[in-house]
Amino acid sequence: MLTLAYQSLGVVYGDLSTSPLYVYKTTFSGKLGLHEDDEEIFGVLSFIFWTFTLIALFKYIFIVMSADDNGEGGTFALYSLLCRHAKLSILPNQEATDEELSSYVTEGPTDSSQSSALKLFFDKHENFRKGLLVFVLVGTSMAIGDGVLTPSISVLSAVSGIKLKITELHENYVVVISCVILVGLFSLQHHGTHRVAFMFAPIVTAWLLCICGIGIYNIFRWNPRIFRALSPAYMLKFLKTTGVEGWVSLGGVVLSITGVEAMFANLGHFSPFSIKIAFTCLVYPSLVFAYMGEAAFLSKHREDIQRSFYKAIPEAVFWPVFIVATFAAVVGSQAVISATFSMISQSCALNCFPRVKIVHTSSKIYGQIYIPEANWMLMCLCLGVTIGLRDTNMMGHAYGLAVTTVMFVTTCLMALVMTIVWKKNIITSISFLVFFGSIELLYISASISKVPEGGWIPLVLSLVFMGVMYIWNYGTRKKHQFDEENKVSVNRIVCLGPSLGMVRVPGIGVVYTNLVNGVPAVFGHFVTNLPAFHQVLVFVCIKSVHVPYVRENKRLVISRVGPKEYGMFRCIVRYGYKDLQQENYDFENRLVSGIIQFIETEEECVLKPTLPEHTFMDSNQEDNVVHSLSDFQVTKSGIEHLENTIIKDESLQILKAKESGVAYILGQSHAKSKKSSSVLKKFAIDIVYAFLSKNCRGPDVILNVRHTSLLEVGMIYYV
Repeated sequence: MLTLAYQSLGVVYGDLSTSPLYVYKTTFSGKLGLHEDDEEIFGVLSFIFWTFTLIALFKYIFIVMSADDNGEGGTFALYSLLCRHAKLSILPNQEATDEELSSYVTEGPTDSSQSSALKLFFDKHENFRKGLLVFVLVGTSMAIGDGVLTPSISVLSAVSGIKLKITELHENYVVVISCVILVGLFSLQHHGTHRVAFMFAPIVTAWLLCICGIGIYNIFRWNPRIFRALSPAYMLKFLKTTGVEGWVSLGGVVLSITGVEAMFANLGHFSPFSIKIAFTCLVYPSLVFAYMGEAAFLSKHREDIQRSFYKAIPEAVFWPVFIVATFAAVVGSQAVISATFSMISQSCALNCFPRVKIVHTSSKIYGQIYIPEANWMLMCLCLGVTIGLRDTNMMGHAYGLAVTTVMFVTTCLMALVMTIVWKKNIITSISFLVFFGSIELLYISASISKVPEGGWIPLVLSLVFMGVMYIWNYGTRKKHQFDEENKVSVNRIVCLGPSLGMVRVPGIGVVYTNLVNGVPAVFGHFVTNLPAFHQVLVFVCIKSVHVPYVRENKRLVISRVGPKEYGMFRCIVRYGYKDLQQENYDFENRLVSGIIQFIETEEECVLKPTLPEHTFMDSNQEDNVVHSLSDFQVTKSGIEHLENTIIKDESLQILKAKESGVAYILGQSHAKSKKSSSVLKKFAIDIVYAFLSKNCRGPDVILNVRHTSLLEVGMIYYV
């Protein structure tokens, strides 16, 4: 546990621990002045201490950390919990068999009258279910905006300290150095965080010990009375004496808790207890002493407010601390970049983001991924923010709005989790929402006042990301609705066979579909224009379920379509929202192995009626699946061996069909808006969604389909 706690320092706390670089500088960047009586400094420190204690310690460490989804944290984990317990999901293709997954746990205390009423309310009002998804997407888009702002403000704040020693260094050079570091940081992402992770924890540990030691030194050297600022009375005095300017300055105070959402989002890499140990034993006291020490220094050096952090460092240790600060800023940026990759991956799984290339960067640590398109997009945006603003104060104003919005979304979702999942009294949930929500709304209101001074950046970024995510989700839902309404009957296709001159050709035909039942319209379109299909036909559906991971032995669900003589099967490939749909997945062999095992299990069902009928879930362990693949190797010697062991005729036909070849039929459905649609809808569907559909990665990549085996069938549907 202690080892995990130590390792979490490098991954979880990089962003949070670098906040002292810019908190005081941003807070006093406006018209707020410093007077001789230290009221403002004591008031700001009191706000920082109690905000850090209430939000980071009490809310996240003591409460939110307990709301994990099979060990996973973050906004999507909370949404997934709610979807499972209250049937809030708007994901298509959800089935009762999904609830048989071991991680699909909904047991707990019996529903109270209040939780039942809330579930019934969401069940009756589809618009509120859609509204909840939009609310989650707002938080996610703001969190992705964090991935743009964090590297920019952290690196630029760390590098700007060099101007204290090299006073003649022009600001342009500081910006250039920061950009070089950012380019280097993003260029190394494809190697994966695991290659440099061994140095992350020591860097953050050294950084925390440095700022803690310097903080204690400054307290006793400059102003031991600073401990008085821990009294909440100084917050009231601060607001009373400073008025509107004091309220506006709170947009800088909130930067002291940037990174607390990362503690929850990175829960899957560690355990809740290890993260709590690291925070309470090292991170919390170190940052509190750092903020107190800097406030003590400021009380005697008011003129150094815009460079107080580096000015407060004793001369003898300036350069070592500067170097550690730069490394810590890079580590903090790395944590947020990795979290952004994870959020985009989860959004793709929930049909809220176009499918992009996702690369595993570690064979040992699951969840460490790299998304090339997102990486270069983030790099360009970071460089644009750094070069365009050149000012950490303006970046801080933008940063504050993004951070507070994400935290407020988490608070609202937690209130729902308390009632629906934990079955707590609704008074408890409302008290939680009012107490923490009012604090966060106070900071949101202060940050909104900074919109003209940089706060517009996260609004624009989140609006763009939100637009992309919602349009993609809307178009995907309409496509599924079209497929559902235009399903084709298998019996009708078979009956039309003689009149169309339909023939069955050797081989296996794999038809990709969005449906978990019925025959897709694209297949009917195909056979009416080309009246021939394969001897063995498999309808494959790739879908996501509301659990983090689906075990490999539960991945495929195979069933039969129509009577046995039709030779048609259905295979549902299930993924959790944190599973990676890998390109190197040996789909063909796993599919054939699964079908053969289904046939044998189905034969046993005839003899043992108590077994489930017509549906087979691969219940062997993954190594047994590999073993079965070697047993069913499609070679002449393999077939002879199977004949000698008296394998059933249908199983042998499957293997012979596999030897003849596997062809993939993919439907390319193109959405078009109706003539009566509004201009906005035509722009969203005909331009944005069409562009995203054309440039995203198709299911052929997930199924690892060779281009020589691919046949695409085009259709147009109107929304």
